[in-house]
Amino acid sequence: MTNSVVILLGANLGDKFSTMANAVEELKNSVGEISKISSIYETDAWGKEDQPSYLNQVVEVQTGISADDLIHITQDIENKLGRVRKEKWGARIIDIDILFYNHDIIELENLKVPHPWLQERRFTLEPLTEILPNYLHPVLNLSIRDLLLQCDDPLEVKKLVKETNHPTY
Repeated sequence: MTNSVVILLGANLGDKFSTMANAVEELKNSVGEISKISSIYETDAWGKEDQPSYLNQVVEVQTGISADDLIHITQDIENKLGRVRKEKWGARIIDIDILFYNHDIIELENLKVPHPWLQERRFTLEPLTEILPNYLHPVLNLSIRDLLLQCDDPLEVKKLVKETNHPTY
């Protein structure tokens, strides 16, 4: 069975563009076919503001991998790309969050889907709206576009032009 998974990538340390491109390649090689990919967006850090700005991007992947296996694979990719977990919301080389897995509601010890805070974060909703504006949140029963319209996150999110030397899918 093919599952549709929506993933958020974030990076605010090192060569952020290169790390994001490498994360997309790793997802393609380890998880499945990339069916949609947003532009890259830049925003100030959320939750812990005294750190460099973030780049964020949303990808939709088609996969046969279970959600339980997927969380381990995405953490392996983070580790491979140099992520070190020091503090909650701290600066990082790469962050890979599973936002949606089909329209499932998943409550595991190490995974909650839909991502519990996505509706509060403009840096997640802007790229999501670009590629999946009409996707219905399975718990809130609102479209991504409507969630963005209701979001009161004050952080500015800037859409960046896709780098020409990075692949598009």
